Amino acid sequence: MRQPALSQKTRLCLLLIEFCILCLASQIAFGRVFPPDGEKGFWFYTALLGLILGSRLDTPFYAKPADVVLYAAPAAIALTLGSAWSKWNSDIKVAFVVALAFCVMAGVLGVVAILAKDTTMPRLSNAARVLAETLGAPRTIYTVVVAFALYAFHFETPKEFAAISSAWILTALISPIEASVRIGRRIRRIFMPNTILDFDGEVVAYQTPGLILVRQSPTTRLSIGDLMVVHDPLGKSRIALALDHVGRDEGILLRTIEIAGLELPSCLGERISGLEDNAIVRVESSDLATTEAELLVTKEAIVGLVATDTSVETLFFEVVKDKGLEEGRLVEVKIADLTVTYQLVNGLTKEEIVQQKNTHGIVRAQAQKIGHWDSERRCFNPAKWLPKPNSPVFLKHSNEFQPCTTAVGHFPGTDYPVAIRSISDLVTHNTAILGILGVGKSMLAIELVERMLTEGVKVICIDLTNQYATELAPYFDAATERANIENLQQIGQNGRTRVHQNVEQGGSRQAFSAELATDIATFLNPDTPCRLKIYNPSQFEVWRQDSRPFNNTASMASLSPAEITHIISDSTLAAVSALGMTDRARVCLVYEEAHSLVPEWSSAVAEGDRTAANGSARAILQGRKYGLGCLVITQRTANVSKTVLNQCNTVFAMRTFDETGKEFLANYVGKDYARSLSSLPERHAVLFGKASSCENPILIRLNDRDKFIEVFRTDHTEN
Repeated sequence: MRQPALSQKTRLCLLLIEFCILCLASQIAFGRVFPPDGEKGFWFYTALLGLILGSRLDTPFYAKPADVVLYAAPAAIALTLGSAWSKWNSDIKVAFVVALAFCVMAGVLGVVAILAKDTTMPRLSNAARVLAETLGAPRTIYTVVVAFALYAFHFETPKEFAAISSAWILTALISPIEASVRIGRRIRRIFMPNTILDFDGEVVAYQTPGLILVRQSPTTRLSIGDLMVVHDPLGKSRIALALDHVGRDEGILLRTIEIAGLELPSCLGERISGLEDNAIVRVESSDLATTEAELLVTKEAIVGLVATDTSVETLFFEVVKDKGLEEGRLVEVKIADLTVTYQLVNGLTKEEIVQQKNTHGIVRAQAQKIGHWDSERRCFNPAKWLPKPNSPVFLKHSNEFQPCTTAVGHFPGTDYPVAIRSISDLVTHNTAILGILGVGKSMLAIELVERMLTEGVKVICIDLTNQYATELAPYFDAATERANIENLQQIGQNGRTRVHQNVEQGGSRQAFSAELATDIATFLNPDTPCRLKIYNPSQFEVWRQDSRPFNNTASMASLSPAEITHIISDSTLAAVSALGMTDRARVCLVYEEAHSLVPEWSSAVAEGDRTAANGSARAILQGRKYGLGCLVITQRTANVSKTVLNQCNTVFAMRTFDETGKEFLANYVGKDYARSLSSLPERHAVLFGKASSCENPILIRLNDRDKFIEVFRTDHTEN
């Protein structure tokens, strides 16, 4: 516990004693308690009385520029009014000029320090302030005045000179009484430690609930994280924790938060009660009867206080410490007896009035509710209601995340995993992965496909990138599929010269569709062990007849990737519907580069693409009751069929700059998360939907591909 400077009560007692010393000096010098007016009383009424009043009561620690002006001006005026210039000899005139010049100089320095503050001359202001505080202190100003009075009015009278000089020495120069008090206090503390308490500050305001605004003593330096006891005159003493500095008025203002559950030892409580009302004293945790309060144990993690406008789903808090805060990090706050987790999504700067016209710039953070962490189930449960105003907000810290087979990612900065609640729901209720090039969309899609395969769901990838066959090689029978693809390619090419009187039967479309339907039906047969099939529409040259024949010739057009995708989607729907209805996922259609495979009508190059996209969308709409779903991957949200996207009940939204895309995603993940999409790092995504292990939108850090393979395939060696 700190043992600071003399209290105001002690200083008042010293003032009374020193006043008695002045009166005693007057009695010795003039035979009366109060000296006569005029020159003989100048030292008493103008100099020493002003000195002890100023140094003991007004500015016992340091003089502000405004105080310097208030001391220097009366001293200079008193010197001028007491002047007898015509009667003085040259030596006294010189002493008068020096004393007056000193007072004027001190006053000018104080004025310069005030005028130069908050201007483009901060160095001048600081230099003037330092000089003014040194030269304009009460002890300095009035020592100069008393020295002049002794020389001018009492030098020739030894009795007066001796008495007044003694009073000056005892009250201004060495102050032996004050020194004796300090020595006595030190000796007392040696034999009776912790028996004397002095205040470290005073309460400025009680901000209900839980906050206390404190003005610290000029001789005290309270630090963030200090514990202090508040002598509340209307109740028992409160124990508070220093949070942050919020400005200054007559002193530095500190915001503190009351700690419940801590107790004071009875001996300390009795001494606290002897302090002035609303005084505060800094204490150490060892001074308390118990240190088991939760707030004290977790004080290093406090980052803010619950602010106004907080709702059931959205937390606003005023930041008191921003170390570690960034979008996506988790914070925690108490709601009743539950610790509820929120995720940071936004922040803005504000300014508030602290005291009178003093302002305090603040950062206000916004976070969305995630829920209450269930350590047994390793997921978040919904949490009802909202926290109390001014409740402390804690930054969630945890160990480094360790990849596991169930986690598709984790909350940034924590080891909280995020899992796919149901692979079946992921498929049958459709999923979309949206974001710009190079942020990890395909790697996420390949991971999801691998999870589907190990769950027994068959997957048909419509892939323009030829990436899936490489990344999913352990699940893909490349030799068998190569023969099937070559057969389909040959059928497609043969149609280039096949002209028929019936335009619909010309070309190779019908033959290609029939062969493709057979291939997919065989693949989806439950007795077929193969679980992964990959088609690249750009590898197929399929022809349709565009006109009626003339001289055994007709115009031919090759099918676009969107039209071939339509054939694959229709064939898959036909094959899976033949197996009957089911509540479980059977097959997933993966649309890689979906903006080319199922384009929005306004983005389609030809009328055939519009018809094809509508056909693929219709297959997705009808497929759920048969266990058919899709996984849509695209970097151009605006160019993908909204009929398909609107059927996606699970969305992974990654970095995107497209305003149309962000407006569309805002309907899924909310405006706050949508605003953050343009600044998401690589391999981060906002996840929301039926297949997510969290009910609310969340921002997650996705698995690294190599670490996922190492863990996942080790646990699924049979694959």
